Amino acid sequence: MIKGTPELIAGRREEIVNACEKLYQTMSFKDITLKEIGKEVPFSRPTIYNYFQTKEEIFLALFAREYDRWNEELAAILNENGRLSPQRLAEAIADSLAKRQQLLKLLSMNNYDMEANSRPTMLTAFKKSYGASLRLMESLLQKFCPEMTAAEVQNFLYMFFPFMFGIYPYTAVTEKQKTAMQEAGIPYVYQSVYEITYQCLIRLLEKSAEPDM
Repeated sequence: MIKGTPELIAGRREEIVNACEKLYQTMSFKDITLKEIGKEVPFSRPTIYNYFQTKEEIFLALFAREYDRWNEELAAILNENGRLSPQRLAEAIADSLAKRQQLLKLLSMNNYDMEANSRPTMLTAFKKSYGASLRLMESLLQKFCPEMTAAEVQNFLYMFFPFMFGIYPYTAVTEKQKTAMQEAGIPYVYQSVYEITYQCLIRLLEKSAEPDM
């Protein structure tokens, strides 16, 4: 049992996640350790273990927070618009993801290992944030694309959410990778997060709007 007021507990958890987020701006996942995170918080490193047992749990909490932030944007699209055409809906969702570079970066990681090295309670908390994204996207489709059947909505979700795992690697290509592709004879055309996301969304939405033959 962690001792302290709910405010203190929540505050310290936030400080730990913030420290991880700061390091993740300049360091890779494999190079970030609990020791490194401990250097960034105003309390002793052993205290971190009262809140998180592994660095994977800290990253999972950061991951959940990124989903929560995206969920706020999705909820705004849902609640602040009366009607949206497929084009406008695709634009709005693509714009919301373009603001969530860190979410996309986390999605490109090996999430299997991250989840495997986290306690069930931590994993459940993360899945709640992820599940909220699914439900919000479903609500967006039901409101702005009422012609879509339940099966079409489900197919959209099972195509778009896996697609999100590949957005960051395709839009954050390093100079080293560009050089390697040039030497391998692979043409590379840069696309932004917005562009690549919009193209996927509009194809999925327009396909669902096509009349059955």
